Amino acid sequence: MIHEIAKIGDPVLRQVATEIPLDEITSDRIQVFINDLIDTMHSASGAGIAANQVSVPWRVFVVEVKDNPRYPYKPDIPLTVIINPEIEFLSDDFFLNYEGCLSVPNLRGAVERCTEIRIQGLDRSGSAIDIVARGLTAGTFQHEYDHLQGILFPDRVKDTRTLCTWDEFEKYHESAFRKQAGDIVAKYGS
Repeated sequence: MIHEIAKIGDPVLRQVATEIPLDEITSDRIQVFINDLIDTMHSASGAGIAANQVSVPWRVFVVEVKDNPRYPYKPDIPLTVIINPEIEFLSDDFFLNYEGCLSVPNLRGAVERCTEIRIQGLDRSGSAIDIVARGLTAGTFQHEYDHLQGILFPDRVKDTRTLCTWDEFEKYHESAFRKQAGDIVAKYGS
């Protein structure tokens, strides 16, 4: 089932999501919801989506990047489901990432993201996940994790002069950002 995506201004996007108890992860209710979350992400051409973006404040998000028309410069990320995640920064280095969001339609802005993170949580079977992500991929995971904390990308934009519509991003900023994204991928591998 494709869910409606909550938009900026909806209070659910500002809630800190609640953990899913380990004994409920493999329940039909949670498994069907995870499938719906994946279908909703695919339907909207998202690189990821968090549960509270579809008005369910649970600590779960999914990411996947493969030939994504919204983010053609992002490296592939296999379909990943992370329940009850925690993130640890592994570097003091940061990069500016032009981000957009399904819950903040038609807006882009430069957000500072850590270049290397460790994300731990549970997969959809309840088994432990321990991932180290670098570069643009690390930025994608940080963006989705922020949703579970009730944070939207505009909250992290330090220079509001970088805010622009998608059309203006493509017209004035995409070319330079694609070069920067290529440099990040070359340096960090993802």
